[in-house]
Amino acid sequence: MTRTLLNHRAEGPETAPPLLLGPSLGTSHALWDKVAPELSTTHRVVRWDLPGHGGSAPDLIGPGATVGDLAALVLGLADSLGIERFAYAGVSLGGAVGLHLAVHHPERVSSLAVLCSSAHFNGSKPWEERAQLVRREGLASLAENANSRWFTPGFTVPRLIEDHRNADPEAYAACCDALAAFDLRDRLPEISVPTLLIAGRQDPATPPAHLREIADAVASATLVELPGASHLAPAQCPAAVLTALRAHFDGGAERGMEVRREVLGDAHVDRAQARQTPFTARFQDFISRYAWGEIWTDPTLSRRERSMITLTALVAHGHYDELAMHVRAARRNGLTPEEIGAVLLQTAVYCGVPAANSAFATAQRVLAEEEGDDSATG
Repeated sequence: MTRTLLNHRAEGPETAPPLLLGPSLGTSHALWDKVAPELSTTHRVVRWDLPGHGGSAPDLIGPGATVGDLAALVLGLADSLGIERFAYAGVSLGGAVGLHLAVHHPERVSSLAVLCSSAHFNGSKPWEERAQLVRREGLASLAENANSRWFTPGFTVPRLIEDHRNADPEAYAACCDALAAFDLRDRLPEISVPTLLIAGRQDPATPPAHLREIADAVASATLVELPGASHLAPAQCPAAVLTALRAHFDGGAERGMEVRREVLGDAHVDRAQARQTPFTARFQDFISRYAWGEIWTDPTLSRRERSMITLTALVAHGHYDELAMHVRAARRNGLTPEEIGAVLLQTAVYCGVPAANSAFATAQRVLAEEEGDDSATG
């Protein structure tokens, strides 16, 4: 257990876009168990625990804590992981942290999802009373009725109930202090990042009206209401939450299509789209979402470098029709004819002279066509 940083769990490639996931009061990062592994296929997912919850030290906050204090701990965690800018999703208190970050540290947040949360939590009195109760009697009685606050009748997640029971009472009470003092309603119009709001229609703690209030104030907000969901939607309705978060955070197919057009040209992509049939539609979506929306957008390599790698791979496998297309793409990505020639010469050593001979013939034809087009338009 760390004494200076929030306990966390990181999943997914380190080069993928970072996504931080915040928990609800009384839970640990296990709240995201049914969602985070799927999100980690496209993101570097970092789930964190509140102070005194899960594996986080209880003395990271104290009496009179604020949501701003929790947000500072989240930024400290991000800094320790080398994460400058990140997408963020949080439930309830974790969602309040996301709202605070979007208002007070907009340079750090690229996009935001707020689940089963609010810009205020029904005034300070109920939270002050809960903090007093917990400091006096501990968490046993609250844990006993957690199901009614968190889930619809007949549903439960034993791991989360156990997390609630095992949370540190002083840290839990300090989190109650933070909720008591939280009211960001007058600052909501300042939020400019793309914002997704997810409400559980059967949530007694933060009913849909709380999320609608945020949606009405944030210009870039989208609201999704989940039928059958109560307060801990990621645990109770993981498939619906995952679908909404993917559509919000990934944007893979849309961004991929932009990159595909930038690299291959509008004419080629238009032809590919015109030839699309119901049989090939999923393959076209696969190409746009994964090849162009994830691999070609990964900043680890430049587009010039990716073009050189792609040319080599196509020569090695004898895909000369694709090679012609990617010679044109390489030119768009800034490679000179001389650099393309150097790449093909390299393939003669490692892929074989016959393969390189065919590759040079293909490239020479494409480059000659390109030169002829330039002359015609000049």
